[in-house]
Amino acid sequence: MSHKILIADDEPNILLSLEFLMKREGFQVSVAADGNAALAAVEREQPDLLLLDVMMPGKTGFEVCQALRADERHAELLILLLTAKGRETDVAKGLALGANAYMTKPFSTRELVDKVRALLGAGK
Repeated sequence: MSHKILIADDEPNILLSLEFLMKREGFQVSVAADGNAALAAVEREQPDLLLLDVMMPGKTGFEVCQALRADERHAELLILLLTAKGRETDVAKGLALGANAYMTKPFSTRELVDKVRALLGAGK
């Protein structure tokens, strides 16, 4: 069974390239273009992992992360924050809000795939 990944990012080019990359790696993929859509998609799709951009309209990635962690139904959902905000305080905030991991942009596609596989326990 392949893992389900939800990608939430407001930048269409990033969304498209991440969707292509994750599908190529054999994952089931759904997408959301803002924070509110991400919350709705989590309810609808029940993904295993959420690739979540921090800076989005509506609700930020931080707010989405916080809302999901406040709901015990999503306690098992893995959250990987993706952002250009790479200061230590931003990383600490993301992890404190319940993210499982944090990657700063730009990142290599190989690095992202490795991180996703490690989080999902989907092999090396």
